[in-house]
Amino acid sequence: MNDSLSDLPHQPAIEAMLEQWLQTQRWFAGKDAGALAVRVTAHHVLQAGDPALLHLLIDVAQGSTTTYQLLVGTRRELPQGLEHAVIGRVDDGTFLYDAMHDHDLMGALLEWVDEDETRDGIVFSRFPDAKIDRAAASLVLGGEQSNSSVVFGEQSIMKLFRIVVPGLNPDLEVTRALTQSGSPHIAALQGWIETDIGGTTSTLGVLQEFLRTGSDGWALALTSVRDLFAEGDLHADEVGGDFAAESERLGLATADVHTAMAEALPTAVADEAAIAELAKSMRHRLDAATVAVPALAVHAPKIAAAFDALGRGHAPLQLQRVHGDLHLGQVLRTDAGWVLLDFEGEPGAPMHTRTALSSPLRDVAAMLRSFDYAARYLLADSDMEHRDKHLGAPQGPGQLEYRAGEWSERNRDAFCNGYAKGSGRDPRDDEALLRAFELDKAVYEVVYETRNRPSWVRIPLGSIERLVAA
Repeated sequence: MNDSLSDLPHQPAIEAMLEQWLQTQRWFAGKDAGALAVRVTAHHVLQAGDPALLHLLIDVAQGSTTTYQLLVGTRRELPQGLEHAVIGRVDDGTFLYDAMHDHDLMGALLEWVDEDETRDGIVFSRFPDAKIDRAAASLVLGGEQSNSSVVFGEQSIMKLFRIVVPGLNPDLEVTRALTQSGSPHIAALQGWIETDIGGTTSTLGVLQEFLRTGSDGWALALTSVRDLFAEGDLHADEVGGDFAAESERLGLATADVHTAMAEALPTAVADEAAIAELAKSMRHRLDAATVAVPALAVHAPKIAAAFDALGRGHAPLQLQRVHGDLHLGQVLRTDAGWVLLDFEGEPGAPMHTRTALSSPLRDVAAMLRSFDYAARYLLADSDMEHRDKHLGAPQGPGQLEYRAGEWSERNRDAFCNGYAKGSGRDPRDDEALLRAFELDKAVYEVVYETRNRPSWVRIPLGSIERLVAA
């Protein structure tokens, strides 16, 4: 590992290039945070020569400082097809570019995982008995918001964590445990990449089974909602695209994963004091959200009452590791059933929060929120005339809202039915806890939508209104 950086050529020029290039990347979290200053804090030479492959850790200062990792390729002559990946060009004419788009360099990375190699302080490890096709061609996936992934053939997918936090990433920790337990509801671990950061072994990336037949849960749900909206007089259970059976199977798969996590990873029991502290933390988040979004104030007393009800006399609460960011976009429907993905938790949360034990009902509540989003996502367009024309719906806005509510309730109930079958416990039986978790999530959503997608804030606000009225 090269911490001194004395032998990194063109460092000032590279940092200047990165200041411009980072702001064009989907995964960069600071695009709206103003001016940034970049400093390369460590580099590793994974492959010398032409092409060369560098691993960089960079600190990006925008008020606070965030550490990112980059795989940077260097070439004297740039092959056709890599033009879009260029970061810049240094004085001697060498091109620097995002190496994830370079088939040759990514093939080398895959080979190093398969060989359990260590290269200049970067450790590549293969999961025992994993079958890796080292000759597979690579393809970078688009659309990710916080990480980057490259697919190798039809067998493997490698995810690079763009924001690096010292320590074991929960995605690796949980996926490894569930792979060892033989869970059929995950993408099996094939390997991982890590390095030492400040004396702590820290996760850089994971290699997993690529589920090429998988269909995105969010896309499937939206298709079902659209089918319902296109009908004039049918109910949700009468439409050909009814999603309830899949929602029930998803609930069953979620319960199975929770059971496997409880068996493979630590568990605990929260006493009354710990539960009261949980309710208190929800109150604090509500208070901060009400300041940020004054529209919440009208509902704040009833939301607070729901949190207070959780904190008073709740029975001891079973705690375990949970997914932490479960929604329809984090699940795939494959030929063999539902699969849960991305166990790293909320990427923006501190690591201790992402790895903390919690009630599995936190994940259940998050998925219930996702069903509500799916039902009303197509109605979020503030121009109702344009919206209804786009949907091709034969009925007016009031009827569409009614149908959205009907779809949401049907699929929420189906998910809970499946979860009850898989776990032996109906989450709806613990109404106070489930309601508190769902309200806590909705409060977070109100703040997020206000800051990022103001026209969508009606979705969580409407949900809060319904929840506090129940």
